[in-house]
Amino acid sequence: MNINIIGVGKVKEDYIKEGVKEFTKRLSSHAKVEIIEVPDEAAGENLSEKDKQIVIEAEGERLKRHIKSGYTIALDIKGKKLSSEAFAEKLKDIMLEGNSTINFLIGGSLGLSEEILKEADFRLSFSDMTFPHQLMRLILLEQVYRCFRIINNYPYHK
Repeated sequence: MNINIIGVGKVKEDYIKEGVKEFTKRLSSHAKVEIIEVPDEAAGENLSEKDKQIVIEAEGERLKRHIKSGYTIALDIKGKKLSSEAFAEKLKDIMLEGNSTINFLIGGSLGLSEEILKEADFRLSFSDMTFPHQLMRLILLEQVYRCFRIINNYPYHK
């Protein structure tokens, strides 16, 4: 199984880098994980709606260049919320359908473009809360690791 996490922006904080490294290592016995960081656009705090759209679309184009053939899941606050068990079942079903690659897309501070959201096979929400996109990579990796533990009936803390 190949897991591609394609995200806008670089992870700068050491504690997040260490967490990403740890869960990538833990996942290595279940999947090949590739983390792809695409440059973010400069987005000031007082952007017009038109300028926000320009930023989102530019970042979306960068993300699209790295999406590999397979199943694509966009992280979207308006997406479907799943429990860890339901998420594990979803990943298991994706694999049983013959998909050997899952692409996870994480937008920048303004989110994902409508085009990216429409082209995704599934839209997943982790919460109604907003998380920094760098931290979301770590949260996603932990949950994917948890899914593989659940799928393989291995113990993992609750």
